[in-house]
Amino acid sequence: MSKKIVVITGSPRKNGNSFAMTDAFIKAAEAKGHTVTRFDAAMKNVGGCHACETCFKSGKACSFDDDFNTVAADILQADAVVFTMPVYWYSIPAQIKGLIDKMFSFCVAGKEIAGKKCALITCCEENDMSVMDGVRIPIERTAALLKWEMAGEVLIPGVLNVGDIEKTDGCRQAELLADKI
Repeated sequence: MSKKIVVITGSPRKNGNSFAMTDAFIKAAEAKGHTVTRFDAAMKNVGGCHACETCFKSGKACSFDDDFNTVAADILQADAVVFTMPVYWYSIPAQIKGLIDKMFSFCVAGKEIAGKKCALITCCEENDMSVMDGVRIPIERTAALLKWEMAGEVLIPGVLNVGDIEKTDGCRQAELLADKI
């Protein structure tokens, strides 16, 4: 059964390791007949949440009109949301964090978004798997709060330079993740 998948990226490095895994996932998902909408947060204008709690009152997800409003409708209609990003200083990159914070708008407005699948693709420079906890745990908790099912995670340590991902099975794991959506 074909599904609508929103892939939200958080890396500003278009030829980087997390983008390579993202591309592998998207290619595999589309080969399975899924419709994929990609939102590259680092290339968009997405500010942080202002906690004004006027979400959806203007007809838009966020009263502060930025590019989050273009992806919010896609998230609402999606069957699955996949977050992809590198670890930045042991945490979620700022380029995607504002978007994740603005997902609070769905809760404030009482939008029914439960039942979606969620997945994570991430990588980091260090070889210690716990370095990815600063990305993994917030995404898992976000999924739990929104009543989304975690479909899977691709966690690849030990990659820093462009192309390092090719020395791992990260792209293959990302392709296989498409089977779980």
